[in-house]
Amino acid sequence: MKYAFSTLGVPGMPMSDVARLAAETGYDGVELRAHPEEPVHPGIGVEERADVVERFDDAGVRILAVAGYVQVAAPGEDEPVQEELRALLALARDLGAPYVRVFPGGGGDGQSHEEADETAARRLGLAAETAADLGVRILLETHDSHRTGAAASRILGPVGHKNVGALWDVMHTWLGGETPAAAHAVLAPHLGYTQVKDIASADDTTPLPLGAGVLPLGECVALLDEDGWVCWEYEKRWYPKAAELPGMLAAGLEHMEHLRHSHHTGGKDPHPGQ
Repeated sequence: MKYAFSTLGVPGMPMSDVARLAAETGYDGVELRAHPEEPVHPGIGVEERADVVERFDDAGVRILAVAGYVQVAAPGEDEPVQEELRALLALARDLGAPYVRVFPGGGGDGQSHEEADETAARRLGLAAETAADLGVRILLETHDSHRTGAAASRILGPVGHKNVGALWDVMHTWLGGETPAAAHAVLAPHLGYTQVKDIASADDTTPLPLGAGVLPLGECVALLDEDGWVCWEYEKRWYPKAAELPGMLAAGLEHMEHLRHSHHTGGKDPHPGQ
């Protein structure tokens, strides 16, 4: 299994520091939050992109994904969404990242579930060939209007393209009332990689160190392929009073490895999340 962390946990940190931090703490990759308030986003130029690639190459760390904020199910015209998607795909291609993250974002302006599903499937289908041409895969995160695996699969099934898949955020499927087994069963045919995190409760989603909260991380990790990617998304950006991530990264990696080892040896997860 390969491990990454999201720059959502180190908001605004220069890329040279992010790459060095990942290498020093034993992570294989990093998920880059692609927002204008961060160092990497679709608005940066060719030289800046090349510099980012060089920083990560020198550190021996993979850029796993460009985490964008496109809402593919949102009401409105298709073209602005497609334009935003194309920009993210081009950025990922230039950075050598295999994945682009998008959100559903449906349900606005009285939009029905059926309309949201249809809108997202149409837009992702339109973008799929561009993604294929650029060697990038678009991943729909289990989030907001489609937080469960069952809901996300209503979009992904009709798309039916290898360059469109799923990003399993284990917190959202759990908050949606879906067991890890049920979520994985419908997401597995589409799965790109998995985001893990930990929280105190369904009512308090302040980020905690992995293993310190209620999420059933052991059950989730046990379902994943041995050669898959797991990314720790620590939402420091939204919870400024949360503990700083850098000092917890090594222990978080150790915990994920422990969960994997416990699964393969038939051991028990010390933090079953129940």
